[in-house]
Amino acid sequence: MENQTILLIFFVIIGYLSGSIPFGYLIAKLKKIDIRKQGSGNIGGTNVGRTLGFKYGTLVSVLDILKAIIPIYVAGHYLTQDWQMALVSISPVLGHIFPIWLKFKGGKGVATVAATIFMILGLNYSLIFLTIWALSLFVIKIMSLTNLIIALFLPILFWIETKSSAYVVLAFVYILLIWWTHRENIKRLRQGTESRIIK
Repeated sequence: MENQTILLIFFVIIGYLSGSIPFGYLIAKLKKIDIRKQGSGNIGGTNVGRTLGFKYGTLVSVLDILKAIIPIYVAGHYLTQDWQMALVSISPVLGHIFPIWLKFKGGKGVATVAATIFMILGLNYSLIFLTIWALSLFVIKIMSLTNLIIALFLPILFWIETKSSAYVVLAFVYILLIWWTHRENIKRLRQGTESRIIK
C-alpha cells in the first residue's frame, strides 16, 4: 500500500511536469514570436495555428496530446485502481492549464483532456467521440462552442465505457475546467464576436 502511494505521488508529479511543458510557447519562441501576445493569447494549438499556420498548430496539438498520453501510459503499468489513474490523468491537464514554467498561466487544456479521453475510452469509443466532435465542429463552425458542448457528454461516455465512479467524477471536473478556461470565449460568444474557425 505504501509503495502504491509513493508511485501515485511520483506519477502525479511527473504528469504535472510533463503537462507543464509549453510546446506552443516554445515553438512560437523559435519563430521569435511570443504567442501569448498574439491572437487570443493562448499557448494551445488553435492559437498557434492561427498565428503561425496549420502545420505548426497541428504540431503543437500533437505534442500537447503526447505529453499527457505518455505519463498515463507508463503509470498504467504500475497503478491498478481507477481513482489512482484518474488522479494521474488529470495531472497533465492541470500542468497544461497551470504550468509552473509560465507562472501558472497556460492553455485551455483541450488537447490534454482529449489525450486522457483516448486513454480512458480506448480506440473504438475515442474514434466515435472524435467523429462526433468533428461533425459538431463542421455544423457549429466555432471551435470554442464545440468544445464546450461536447465536454458535457464526457460523464455519459466515461460511465458507458468504465462503469467507474472515479472516472465519472473526473469527467465532471473536466467540464468545470474546460468551461472555466473558456470563460473569455463564453463572453465573446454572448457578444457574438467569437471567431469562427470555419467560414
